[in-house]
Amino acid sequence: MAQKKMVNDITSMDVDFAQWYTDIVKKAQLADYSGVKGCIVYQPYGYAIWENIQQDMDRRFKEAGVQNVYMPMLIPESLLQKEKDHIDGFAPECAAVTQGGGEKLSETLYVRPTSEVLFCEHYQKIIHSYRDLPKLYNQWCSVMRWEKTTRPFLRGMEFLWQEGHTMHETAEEAQAFTLKMLKIYEDVYRETLAIPPVVGRKTEKEKFAGAEASYTLEPMMHNGVALQGGTTHYFGDGFAKAFGIQFTGRDNSLQAPYQTSWGMSTRLIGAVIMVHGDDNGLVLPPRVAPVQVVIVPIAQHKPGVLEKAKEICDGLSRTFRVKLDDSDNSPGWKFAQYEMQGVPLRLEIGPKDMENDQCVLVRRDTGEKQFTSLEGLEDVIKALLDTIHGDMLVRAQKNMEEKTFTAHNHEEFLDIAQNKPGFIKAMWCGDSACEDKLKEETGGVKSRCIPFEEEHISDVCACCGKPAKHMVYWGRQY
Repeated sequence: MAQKKMVNDITSMDVDFAQWYTDIVKKAQLADYSGVKGCIVYQPYGYAIWENIQQDMDRRFKEAGVQNVYMPMLIPESLLQKEKDHIDGFAPECAAVTQGGGEKLSETLYVRPTSEVLFCEHYQKIIHSYRDLPKLYNQWCSVMRWEKTTRPFLRGMEFLWQEGHTMHETAEEAQAFTLKMLKIYEDVYRETLAIPPVVGRKTEKEKFAGAEASYTLEPMMHNGVALQGGTTHYFGDGFAKAFGIQFTGRDNSLQAPYQTSWGMSTRLIGAVIMVHGDDNGLVLPPRVAPVQVVIVPIAQHKPGVLEKAKEICDGLSRTFRVKLDDSDNSPGWKFAQYEMQGVPLRLEIGPKDMENDQCVLVRRDTGEKQFTSLEGLEDVIKALLDTIHGDMLVRAQKNMEEKTFTAHNHEEFLDIAQNKPGFIKAMWCGDSACEDKLKEETGGVKSRCIPFEEEHISDVCACCGKPAKHMVYWGRQY
């Protein structure tokens, strides 16, 4: 982390983490509040981060054979009611449209909280034979959920996301694809966002409404709080049967296809802020930063400085996202501005540098400076950005490991929950009543997931003392 505090109007994260987060969102011009509570304005810089994440994810989806589509925003009530578990799970969060064009509607329409039922309605029309499968569809859109408590990017009434919905010939194929998308999500976190999530299966209590199995990625924020960063779901054939989706199988019999669903949202931006940020503002992973290199001319009024800065900018722009700040603001102001916006690398060029055919490169994540020859500059910057990404991932991993604790029994669990922010690894009997009890006793600690590789901590549940079935990651969440 940068040692010298350059931005004084950002609250220290150690003083008030929530206010620190809000300060960064506003000061870095990521988002602004709108006239509708819980709905934000995505400002250009914040939206550019989302675009870079979106492009990376979309490329990965297409490589997996997924095609993009777009479904309607409104869902008729009768359509939602076809899958009762689904509507029961979402009913409290749904926004209803009861009037249109000045007239009361004959049927209530709901603004989509998610689009399973819309995809199912469409699939019922287009799937007839095993030759029509698999159907691998995804849509980029916004959804609306009537949240009581909102925070920009983390939890809002309207947010941007992608939602994939696929249909498969066999249960095995659908289950495999559910895990394949989970691995793609994990790769996005590690390879693009420099964030190491805990990955595993949700408990029955925490799984998605209507799903047979739900899987999750749980990154840890700097303060030890978890964020449900993305989920994939295996639905079995329940939705398909509810919507009358049938196909003629290879044996000429009528069968129901098996379904998956998966989604990640602009919550990823919140994760980037809270995993990597510091008291000077954002620290952006190079692969999603709207500006990867900012060029700041020093003594730009002196002959040749601006011309040289522009020459360097033109050369680097072929490979990187580069910005030349030739405004009349002071270099100190510019340093603080791009520090706050998390630009991974700052390039300084002045008269003395020109004499020595060099420039100064300054890392945002550590504040380290190095003098670099202008010859071969592109290769140096490429290697440095990769190093920054790797170092950010290592620091995030270290933070998670330092804030992950093991509870062997009920007493240890409660002590850790009260005194040590972070994840708790503890055994569980499989009874949702123990989940409820631990959440109530700790004021909000919930099961995050059952990891794919479970450690054996003890033989008994950390809540009730009965024989344990699983090791679970527990923690508070945003």
